[in-house]
Amino acid sequence: MQLLRPSIIVAAAIAVVTPPATAQTAPAAPKANEQVIVPQVDRRDVKVPRFPSKDFEVGVFAGTYSAQNFGTSAVAGLRLGYHITEDFFVQANFGQTKVSDELFRQFLAGGIFTSDKARLKYINLSAGVNVLPGEIFIGRNNAKASAVYLTGGVGTTTFNDQKRQTINLGLGMRVLFTDRAAITVDLRDHIFSLDLLGKRQSTQNVELTAGFSFFF
Repeated sequence: MQLLRPSIIVAAAIAVVTPPATAQTAPAAPKANEQVIVPQVDRRDVKVPRFPSKDFEVGVFAGTYSAQNFGTSAVAGLRLGYHITEDFFVQANFGQTKVSDELFRQFLAGGIFTSDKARLKYINLSAGVNVLPGEIFIGRNNAKASAVYLTGGVGTTTFNDQKRQTINLGLGMRVLFTDRAAITVDLRDHIFSLDLLGKRQSTQNVELTAGFSFFF
């Protein structure tokens, strides 16, 4: 009887343990962060449109000016503003009116002014804050943006050849009828001192106006 060689026995054992090779090896699975499909897209430059900021405001106003001791008269003026944010803005106002001393002419010969009326004009710079932004309804289905605001500032009032430093405090409401147009109503108190009756005194001069503003 012929004995098998050790090399033949080892080769036979390896052949039994090793599985037969398949005809085609399966592809490896892609990694989690590996991009499977690479898009072939030609990128193009996009020009972003520029929309107007509409932060600047220019407008006109008219109403009544109640000068202490001299009654009420018509006033008109111009307004220029800049809206820093949605809540805060600054504003410059110029207004003028003609004040009558008719009351004093009843018991003072010649009155106080050289003529029966004296021109009063003012210019001021104010800061404002929107405290109650919201909407106002006109009819059932038509709503317009609105805001109630507070203002305060300093300026100069010229009256009967006297130029006085003035403090103004006010309350107003703005209603936007379009993106660029608004109607405003303002109530302001102009506080300054006068020396027309032989004694300097602080005066409270209340102004009530309505105006139209344009934003750009």
